[in-house]
Amino acid sequence: MIILNCPMKRDYITELLETYDKEGVTFKKIAEQGMKLTFETNIEDEEKAAKIAKETIKATEIGSVLYFQVSVG
Repeated sequence: MIILNCPMKRDYITELLETYDKEGVTFKKIAEQGMKLTFETNIEDEEKAAKIAKETIKATEIGSVLYFQVSVG
């Protein structure tokens, strides 16, 4: 499970991660509480999943200016 904290564009990030499907890695939002989004992933290496999520968000047009944190929960 990975935890993403982001005060803005939560719907955008949710859609971005839930449609991500490369190299067999997928994400599914399981909870949202305030700024905290919780996603489960289908790979066992959650550190790798967190890195993939962060890189995917940063690669978007708004990712470089969007404030967010990704951690393993």
